[in-house]
Amino acid sequence: MAVYTQLSAETLAELIAEYDVGELVSAKGIAEGVSNSNWLIETSGSAANGKRFILTMYERRIELEDLPFFLDLLDHLAAHDCPVPRTIHDRSGASSRMLQGKAVALIEFLPGVSVDAPTPAQARSVGRVLAEMHATAMGFSGKRQNSLGPDVSAQVLADCPAQALAAIDPALPGVVEMARDVAQRWPDGLPRSIIHSDLFPDNVLMRGDNVSALIDFYFACNDAMAYDLAVTHAAWSFSSDGRDYRPDVGQALVEGYESTRLLEDDEREAMPLLAQGAALRFISSRAQDWIETPADALVTRKDPMDFVRRLEFYRREGKAVFGS
Repeated sequence: MAVYTQLSAETLAELIAEYDVGELVSAKGIAEGVSNSNWLIETSGSAANGKRFILTMYERRIELEDLPFFLDLLDHLAAHDCPVPRTIHDRSGASSRMLQGKAVALIEFLPGVSVDAPTPAQARSVGRVLAEMHATAMGFSGKRQNSLGPDVSAQVLADCPAQALAAIDPALPGVVEMARDVAQRWPDGLPRSIIHSDLFPDNVLMRGDNVSALIDFYFACNDAMAYDLAVTHAAWSFSSDGRDYRPDVGQALVEGYESTRLLEDDEREAMPLLAQGAALRFISSRAQDWIETPADALVTRKDPMDFVRRLEFYRREGKAVFGS
C-alpha cells in the first residue's frame, strides 16, 4: 500500500457515488507498501452495505488484463467462507473502473489488526488458513502465471546497475550470482493451486490468535503451494531486519499448514530452495523499488538486506529448519 497519485475530495466523492455505498464521508491515504495507491474510505452507507472500504488505484507491477483474475478470486474465496474481503461492484456490476487513466477498485474493509511480532499461536492460525485457502482456490477457474518467479528475480537483480546495488549495501551485488543459481535449480512438478505469494504480516488481519482476513491478493497466481508456504515462512519467522530467526514461530506456521494439508515428500525436500527463492523475490523487488521509487512519493522504501539475511540463513540452515 502507498499513495503515488493524489486525488481531490471532489474526485473521490464522484467516484464513490458510482457505488451503492452511500456518500463519501472521509478518505485517508495509506502510506505502507510500495505498489499501489490506497485510501481508507468511510461513507454514510447503511451497516448492511458497509461504511468502511479500501480504495485501490493500481500503479505498478499489475497488468490491467490481470485485474479480473484478482478481483474474481476475492469473490470466489469470500463466497466459500474464506476470510478475505469481497470486491464491491459498482452500480453497473463492474468490479473495477478507470479513473484518470488508471484502474481502481473498491474492496470490503474487514476488522482486525496486523501484528508486528506474531506469536506461535498466531503463526499456527495463519498456516492453517493458508492451507484452507489453497484448497478452496482449486475450485477457481481463473489462471495467471507467476510473473515474479526465480528467473525473474535473477534477471531483475542482473539488470540493476552494480553501482546502484552497492550504494544500497556493498554486499548486495554478490547476491546476483546466488539468484542465478537458485533459478537454475528451481524444482518442477510440485503440487499447485492459486497462491497468495505475498503473505506478510501486514497482509493478514488478526483478532487475538485467529485470522480475520487475508488481504492484498495482487500477486496471486498459479504456482506451487509449498512455495507459498516458503514465502510466508520467510515473512513471518524472522525479526523485521532478518537478523533473528524465531524457530517457535516458523515451526508453528508449518504445523498449522500441515494440520490441514500434509506436505508431500518432494515438497518437503524442496523447501530450503523454495525459501531461498522466496527471499530472492523480495530482495530483487526491494532493490528495484529502492532504485526507481520517486523521491517525492508517499511511500517508505524497504531495505533489501532484510531478505539477504534470510537468504543466507536458508542457505546455511534450510535443511535443519524444514527437516528435509
